[in-house]
Amino acid sequence: PAAVAPAPAPAPAPAALAKPPVVAAPAPAVERPALAPGETAVSALRIHGERGIELVAEGEAELQRDDTLLTADRVTYREPTDEVLAEGHVVLSRGGDTIRGPKATLVVGDRVGSFETPTYELSRARPPALAGDAPRTVAGSGQADLLRLEGENQYRLANATWTTCSPQDPDWYIKARELELDYDREVGTAHASSIVFMDTPIFWMPWAEFPLSGQRQSGLLPPTFGSSNKTGVDFTQPYYWNIAPNYDATLAPRIMTRRGVQFGGELRYLGEDSQGTTRLEWMPNDKVTGEERRLGSIQHQQRFAPNFYGTLDLNAVSDDGYFEDLSSNIGVASRVNLLREGRLIYAGGWWTASALAQRYQTLNPDPDVRNVEPYRRLPQLRLDAVRADLAGGMAGLLETEFVRFAHRERDRDEAARVVAYPQLSLPMQGAAWFVTPKAGVHYTSYDIDRVAATSGKPESITRSVPIVSLDSGLFFERETSYFGSDYLQTLEPRLFYLRVPSREQSDIPLFDTNRFDVGFAQIFAENRYSGSDRIGDANDLTAALTTRFIDAETGVERLRALIGQRYYFSDQKVYLYDEDELRRAGTGNEILAGLGGRITSTVTVDSYAQYNTETSRTERLNASVRYQPGFARTLNLSYRYAPNLRVDQDIVGLEDIDVSGQWPLARQWYGVGRVTHSLKDDRITEAVAGIEYDGGCWVFRTAVHRFAIDEDDVTNAIFIQLELNDLAGIGSNPLSLIKRSVPGYGKINDSSANRVFGNN
Repeated sequence: PAAVAPAPAPAPAPAALAKPPVVAAPAPAVERPALAPGETAVSALRIHGERGIELVAEGEAELQRDDTLLTADRVTYREPTDEVLAEGHVVLSRGGDTIRGPKATLVVGDRVGSFETPTYELSRARPPALAGDAPRTVAGSGQADLLRLEGENQYRLANATWTTCSPQDPDWYIKARELELDYDREVGTAHASSIVFMDTPIFWMPWAEFPLSGQRQSGLLPPTFGSSNKTGVDFTQPYYWNIAPNYDATLAPRIMTRRGVQFGGELRYLGEDSQGTTRLEWMPNDKVTGEERRLGSIQHQQRFAPNFYGTLDLNAVSDDGYFEDLSSNIGVASRVNLLREGRLIYAGGWWTASALAQRYQTLNPDPDVRNVEPYRRLPQLRLDAVRADLAGGMAGLLETEFVRFAHRERDRDEAARVVAYPQLSLPMQGAAWFVTPKAGVHYTSYDIDRVAATSGKPESITRSVPIVSLDSGLFFERETSYFGSDYLQTLEPRLFYLRVPSREQSDIPLFDTNRFDVGFAQIFAENRYSGSDRIGDANDLTAALTTRFIDAETGVERLRALIGQRYYFSDQKVYLYDEDELRRAGTGNEILAGLGGRITSTVTVDSYAQYNTETSRTERLNASVRYQPGFARTLNLSYRYAPNLRVDQDIVGLEDIDVSGQWPLARQWYGVGRVTHSLKDDRITEAVAGIEYDGGCWVFRTAVHRFAIDEDDVTNAIFIQLELNDLAGIGSNPLSLIKRSVPGYGKINDSSANRVFGNN
């Protein structure tokens, strides 16, 4: 039977500080007794000694207090000093921590002591990287010659190892002369250490700090390295500086064997009312061009008051070929227009006011291709208002704008433009129908500074265009069954009539206007042009029909089919550039159709087609299919055809086929790849090939990327990375390339390649 040993007489102290009694039992119970906070229980096959002075427990000995459980062959507990000497198969369990060793001395209440030649496993919950993510446990383990407990969540180890692999025969570990694990700051510090992979040291560190549970931490990051035909061998050694909880910086010196040395840095900040990023890159001398090269980028968001905001987005490079020469990413290398703008926004509930100053730096990396710089807006002022609670159930919308268009080139017209577009609508709807009549007047005024080439055209132009539309639709649904499965089928017909009279607009320059691509969203739009320099005339009716098959059990949309056609009752007279543009007239000449859905649990299809009955030609066709039977098993096939699409300044028309996928090759080996082949030019425009190996607590990835900005400008890049789970990634990270190239890609390890930034 358990007995309560009275506490020894302490020195005079408040009664509340007196130690709880010790419960001693001659044999361990199957279920441990419930203890009061601070109470200590000692159990064993044999217990002897004097209660209140010293108890010696032998044979399956246990000492328990709060969340601490100590087991050993022999436990000696000295109650006056709260000291414990444990010998033989010692195991200390506390929260998520377990330490094993032949011998340990502890002061239980102070959580201090030492273990001789221990092994240990320490685990903590890693906070979610994104809102909605579940927390994940990060466990570190290892062994040491000596482990000291230095208080709550504090460990110091001599001649120690640390890894996130399985404790038995880990594939990689940090080996350090001295290792400090601070779980209050969630930081590990290694002195005279190295990273050992497959029993081979691969990286030596005289001093390093590393995160224990996924938080940011100052220190050297593992280097990145790769190779491309533009840069040669490419090596970067970043240093991360965690300045404050809401400030951090990264310094990234970079060495390229073909180009030379580049210095880069990024500063990030997050305040109560502001956030932003500043990025700088500087190369004193490019060995290929013999010139200094620079990049600067500032993104800032500011809240001045609860409804008053501002943004700043400034980007600049020193020369036209900066991205093409120094980037191995096709999305970056093909950048042409660099945005520079500042914006102020005030949201007043039912109205919004904004001010914008905007310009671009336009790059021309190819001397044979001239990219046209967009017009500058210096400034643009907008005032918009919307009310859905007007008399009679009506809704009102007002869009107003003043903008001054300027251009760097002297042979371009400049102008000040004023726009006012008041609109009234009467939304009406029932359970299975809706009707929305709408009317408005689009007013535009121009004050144009003409150049010599257009000097004969008017400098002041005013245009008023009434716009009337009627939008209506029905919604039907029924329960049905096909192939033994139950579905909810919908039928959604829609009619949209638009009437816009023609106005002469050929004397108005094009400042911000282009023609929209025809699509399902656009066939229900009021204007076929973007911007306000052209208001397209219309006297047409759009008819569309959509049907969906929704799985009655899961709610998954198994099939979606839609078809639409626009019928023209009069010729279109408004054009962008000249009267030779194709004008659609007579019966409807555009048929749009789409088919898609998750037709089985493993197959998803999506397709879209645009057919012109006037010319009997297919204007656009996109079709794709994905087969995804399981995680990290994905095959994609897509086809794109758009003979009249303007790809860039000198290229019209596109037809290509794209194949990509991720698939297991053998046990723990995965292959990834993508090939995009231009059928129009009969050449491969982009190719990615890579392999991944999942080692459980580490992943090896390598990928080769080849892309062509144009036929004569091809870039080849090689990525090689060793990712050590919950520590770091060594090498150049191909993950962003692989994710972009393979839709449905599954990351084969639940860890971050760059834990400092908390990325997934």
